[in-house]
Amino acid sequence: MIKILANDGIDPIGKKMLEDAGFIIDTNNIPQDELPEKLQNYDGITVRSATKVRKALIDACPNLKLIGRGGVGVDNIDVEYAKEKGIGVYNTPASSSLSVAELVFGHLFNGVRFLADSNRKMPVEGNTKFNDLKKAYAKGVELRGKTLGIVGFGRIGREVAKIAIGVGMDVIAYDLFPFNPEVEIVLGNGGTKVNVAVKTATLDEIIAQADFITLHTPFVDKALFGTAELARLKKGVGLVNCSRGGLIDELALVDALNSGQVSFAALDVYDNEPTPREEIIKHPKISLTPHIGAATNEAQERIGVELANLIIDHFKK
Repeated sequence: MIKILANDGIDPIGKKMLEDAGFIIDTNNIPQDELPEKLQNYDGITVRSATKVRKALIDACPNLKLIGRGGVGVDNIDVEYAKEKGIGVYNTPASSSLSVAELVFGHLFNGVRFLADSNRKMPVEGNTKFNDLKKAYAKGVELRGKTLGIVGFGRIGREVAKIAIGVGMDVIAYDLFPFNPEVEIVLGNGGTKVNVAVKTATLDEIIAQADFITLHTPFVDKALFGTAELARLKKGVGLVNCSRGGLIDELALVDALNSGQVSFAALDVYDNEPTPREEIIKHPKISLTPHIGAATNEAQERIGVELANLIIDHFKK
C-alpha cells in the first residue's frame, strides 16, 4: 500500500478520503533532522510551511514519489530539482485565498483603529490611564474612500480586491504578468453576481498613490520594499504583508514607522521564522500574527480535500 507522511498535518476529511482510497496516512510529525532517515519509509510527503523538502532530503529518499504542499507557496520545496527526479510536486493555490484575504482586512481594521496597541495597553493601564489611552487612540481613520494598492493580483489579491470593493475602497492593482482586472462579487449567500473592474497600475503608481498597500507576490531574492521604496511611499501609508517574509526590509520598516513615513504595518510572515526579531514583535505600530493566513477551519478543509484529490490522481496515473 502507498504510504504518505502528512508531516505538518492534514484535515480529517482529506485524511479520510485518502484512507478510503487505500492509502496509509501518517500524521505524526517527524523533526526535520530525522526526515532523511525516516522519510525513506514513505512514498510521499505533504507539508505546510514548517517542513522543508530540499535537495539533500530528496537525494536521501530515493523512494519518494510525491511532495504535496498544503497552501499556496512552494518556497520550502526545491520544486525543479524534485521534478527532475521524477517526483510529483503539488500545491493547493485556490483553497486558502479567502482566509488570507480576510486576515488582511483583519489587520487593516486593526491598524486604522490602533487595536493591536490598545489591546496591549488596556490590560495594564486601562483602569489607571483610561482617558490618556482614549486620547492616544482618538485619531482613527475609515477605510471607505481610501485607495488600496494590491501588489500581486493572483487568487489572493483578487479576493482582497473583492472585500475592498465591498468596504468602499478604491482599488489599484499591480502584477508582474498581464491579468484580468475584472473581479466577480457575489452579493449575499449565493445571491446576485456583479462584475467590477479594478484599476491597473505600475508598482511606482501604487507606491505614490496608495493609502494602504498589501503584498501578495511569491518570494523574491531582494525586498520589494526596502529603504528607497519606503521613502517614496505616500506619507502615513499602512503596509500589510500576509504573503512571504523578506518582501519588506524589516529594519527599514522599523525606521519608516519611527519616522511616521509608515503609519502602521501588519505582518503575518517574517524574515527569520520561527524567531522574528524583537524590533518587529515589540513595535507598537505593528499588528502581528504568527503566519496564520490559511489557518481557518474552512480553508484547512478545502486544502485537505484538494490535496487528497491531487494525491489520488497522481498515483492513479
